Amino acid sequence: MNADLAWLAAPAAALLLASLVLVPLGAQVLARGVVFIDLAVAQIAACGVLAAGALVEEPGALLSSVAAAAAALLGSAGVWWLARRWPEQREALIGLVYVAGAGISVIAVAFDPHGRERLARLLAADVLWVPWSAVLLLAAAASLVLTLSALRGGVLRRDAVFYPAFALALSMAVQTLGLYLVFALLIGPALWTQRGVALGKAVPLGVAACLAGMGWSWAFDWPSGASTALALCLLGILAVWRAPVPA
Repeated sequence: MNADLAWLAAPAAALLLASLVLVPLGAQVLARGVVFIDLAVAQIAACGVLAAGALVEEPGALLSSVAAAAAALLGSAGVWWLARRWPEQREALIGLVYVAGAGISVIAVAFDPHGRERLARLLAADVLWVPWSAVLLLAAAASLVLTLSALRGGVLRRDAVFYPAFALALSMAVQTLGLYLVFALLIGPALWTQRGVALGKAVPLGVAACLAGMGWSWAFDWPSGASTALALCLLGILAVWRAPVPA
């Protein structure tokens, strides 16, 4: 293995594991009809990281991860309550949760000398520089989601299981991949499942789109997170043009 391929091993592993985590969760999100939950919970997880940076001079990876997970769990619980309390207005309310999280993030950035850099990374991370420690976190998230998906009785479809699992997975993914890429990876491949494509085939489609985006980044010197998110957006657009697979 030459030096270039060795360097790309960590980002490739991160995108593969993220696909195993986020595509099944994205299919659940579309089935539930709560698309804005992706953005809302991811934004709240980012808000936790930024708040930690505003309160602690050098929060470090552990404190940032704990803050992201705690914020995401709290936000996910709030979204679950709103969706049950006012089901007809749930998308509008979840949208407001996203805006509130974004507003708090901007306020937190104002109190952190490095806040702008943190915010930029949380929106569109440079996937090419993913550390192996982040890959291990995504591996843990993948193990959790795959285990829950494999259990009998549709365990992952239960609110009490789905919302906490979703929050924990997003809190890990957002710090590594950025909000834009996480949302695109949740929704782009999952749209194919609504056209009748099996989840087991939608995951490889997501991986292929991620690799295409990384290829664009390498070839054209584009930011890796943004180019990968664009590839996943294109994948989602192609899904709606595709004729549904007969049952």
